[in-house]
This record gives sequence, structure tokens and C-alpha cells, in this order.
Amino acid sequence: MSTADSEDHGEHHLPAVEDWPRGFGEASWWPFVTAVGGALIYIGLALVIWSQSSNPTLTTLGGRAITLRVAAGGVLSASVLLLLGGIYGWLYHAFVANYWEHGTEQRGSSSLRFGMVLFLGSEIATFGAGFVYYFFIRSGAWSTDAFPELLGSLVVINTAILLASSVTLHFAHVALRNGNRRRFVRLLGVTLLLGIVFIGGQAYEYYEFIVHEGFTIQGGAFNSAFYGLTGLHGAHVSLGALLLGIVFVRSLMGQYTEDRHTSVSTVSMYWHFVDLVWVFLVVSLYLGAEL
Repeated sequence: MSTADSEDHGEHHLPAVEDWPRGFGEASWWPFVTAVGGALIYIGLALVIWSQSSNPTLTTLGGRAITLRVAAGGVLSASVLLLLGGIYGWLYHAFVANYWEHGTEQRGSSSLRFGMVLFLGSEIATFGAGFVYYFFIRSGAWSTDAFPELLGSLVVINTAILLASSVTLHFAHVALRNGNRRRFVRLLGVTLLLGIVFIGGQAYEYYEFIVHEGFTIQGGAFNSAFYGLTGLHGAHVSLGALLLGIVFVRSLMGQYTEDRHTSVSTVSMYWHFVDLVWVFLVVSLYLGAEL
């Protein structure tokens, strides 16, 4: 092995300067960092639920004065920072850094789209596990007397907003492929705004249910399924809004053309997916709870 080959081989054991698909042999830590951040969010949420226990022996760690609530806050804060940092590094090195060199489009646009398809397949499995739990408990007899009005005007409006965001994103992508960059930027901005409004609407719904209706996650099997599935979806919409924000900033910098728009395509696939999942959630949870 030559010296140059040896040096190149050694570089593969370090965090890659430029992420996939620029060099398929490069080893990047960014996907791993992102995955760890996402996993820690679940651990932090579990600690939050655990800290709500009425048993005082369960609200301390090792008999010390450090409460689980403090630990949960620390884990959640660290996990969010880790997740966002991983996403930033991953997307920056995979897309932004190579854009002006024409790296992404020429080397792996179809591979990136296929990668997004595989990722969405894993997301289907994730949501599917939650729905299996819900349908399992739904098969038994239950009373909806203690439930608040789930299928109210707020969820109808929120659903319309999210579906409208899919429409605006679709036509934004069409405008870009037709070379109308101004229309693309405007519709993309509208899509991002609608996504943020949807997140705010879901947060307000949680506030109404928890504070005014006493409908908490500890209230029973349906409550845990409801908050588990809608919370998981809300996290995915928040991630989608973050990705849309990155694409929007890049669009303002002129980093897309009718021939080069891989990240727009992949983010669109993700956003349409979370919209479809929401429709299924509304039918299964909000409407299904009343049947």
C-alpha cells in the first residue's frame, strides 16, 4: 500500500470533512450523533413521566437530593442540542458545503432520494408500533365519558392548515422545476409558516387538554396512546419545520435551480409523509375515540 493510500485509509477513521454521498468510503459521525440525540429524547421523556410518580422513593436518584425532574430537564436539554447539532453537521456537509462545487447533484441525487425512502420505511415501522398499541387497547370496551371533546374545531382547523402546507410545498417544488424561483421562494415561505402555525396549534391543544380538562398522559391507556402518538408526530413536524427552514434559507441564497434541487425533493417527501400520518391519526385517535 502506498503512503498516499495509507493516509487516505487513515482519514476514513476520522469524522469525515465531507459527508456522504461525496465519498462513499468516508466515515461520518454526524448520523450517529443525530441518532444518539433522538434516542436521548425518549429517555428524557421517560424520566419526566417517572418523576410524576407520587412515591417519593422514585423521585430521587440513588437517594441523593438530585431529583428525577432535574435529571429529566438536563437529559432533554442535552438531547435536543445533540440532535440539532447532529442534523446541522449532517445536512451541512452532505448538501450545503458541496453545493457550489456541484457535488451533491452530480454524485448522488438518486441515492439520496432512495435513502429518504428507506428512512420513511423506518418511520412507518415506528408509527406502526404505536398504532398497534392503540388498536390493541381499542379492541376492549371503554367509556369516553372522561374524555374531552377531541374532535373539535381546533383539530379541524389544524388539519386543514397542515394539508394546505402540503399543497403549497407541492406547487413550490413545481415552480422551482419550471424555473420560477420567485414563486418557489414565496410558496416555500408560506409552507414553513403554515407548519409553524400547526405546531403552535397542537401546543395550544395540549395546554387546553392538560390544564383545563385534566386530560393527562397518566390518565389511562388511551391517554398514553394519544399523547404518545400525537407527541411523536409533533416531534416529526417540528423536525420537518427545521428542515424546511434550512431549505428556505438556502433558497434565499439562490442555492436551487430547476436542475439542482435534491434537498427540496427529499424534504418534500418527508413533509408529505408526516401530513399523511396526521390524517391517519385524526381518523384513528380523534374520530375513533368517539365511535
